[in-house]
Amino acid sequence: MSATPVHPDPARPDAGAVLISAWDVGTPERQRAAADAIAATWGGREWPTPDILSYGVYAGADGRTLLHYSQWKDEKAYEEYVRTHRQERNDEIDEAVPGIERLRLARTRRHRSLPEGPDGAREGRRPEPGCVVVVEVEFEGPDEARQRAWVDAVAAAIEDDGADGSLPPGGIAAHFHLSTDGTRVINYAEWESEQAHIDALEAPGEGIGTPSPLWERVRNFPGLVSSDVARYRLLFSAERPGERAARAR
Repeated sequence: MSATPVHPDPARPDAGAVLISAWDVGTPERQRAAADAIAATWGGREWPTPDILSYGVYAGADGRTLLHYSQWKDEKAYEEYVRTHRQERNDEIDEAVPGIERLRLARTRRHRSLPEGPDGAREGRRPEPGCVVVVEVEFEGPDEARQRAWVDAVAAAIEDDGADGSLPPGGIAAHFHLSTDGTRVINYAEWESEQAHIDALEAPGEGIGTPSPLWERVRNFPGLVSSDVARYRLLFSAERPGERAARAR
C-alpha cells in the first residue's frame, strides 16, 4: 500500500492479464469515499495472492466514475481471486458507500506500448503521470487481427505527426490493451497533466487533433462501432508486497 499513490508500470513484462473496469458512484465526494473504502478494505487484509501484481483506482474527470486497473500473472489468477476473495471485499466497500453501479469489466492483455525503444524496450526513467487518458474503442464483432490493425493505424498516425515518432508534448506513453473477447481496444495513455492532453486535442493542424488522412483512417476504421475518451487521476494504488523494494535493487 502507499500513502501517496504510485502509478503502475503498464509495460511490465510479467503482467499476463490486465483487468480494466468502471464504476459509477455519482459524485466527486463519493469518488473519494469509495477510494477510501477500497484502501481500508485492502489495507485491512492480507494481500490475497502474489499473482496480483498491482491495483489502481482512478477518479474520472466527470466527477462520477471510477476506473480500476489491475495487473495479474494470468487470467486464472483473477478467476481464483473472484472465487475466494472478491465478494467479501466488495461487500465491505458497498457497506461503506451504498449504491455503486458497476458498469463494465474488460479482460485484456497489453499488446503494444508507444514510444518504443530498441527491440520494443523503453529507455530512461519513466515519469510519474499527472493524468491517465483512457481511449476505448469497440468493434462490431470479435477479430484479433482487426484489433491489432487498429493499433498499428494509431501508431502510424502518431509517427506521421512527429519525425521521430514521439508523442505530442506532455504525452508520456500509450499502452494498447486488447480485450480477450476480440471486440475492444483500450489505450491506457499516460500524460504529464490533464491540460497537456486538452492542448494536444486542440492543437491546430498537428498532433492528435489533426484531420490528417491517417487520423481519419483511425477514426473511420472498418468495423469500428464506438469510441470513448475519458480522463482520470489516480486516487489509490497498491502493489504486491515487496514489489517496490525489488524494483529498487
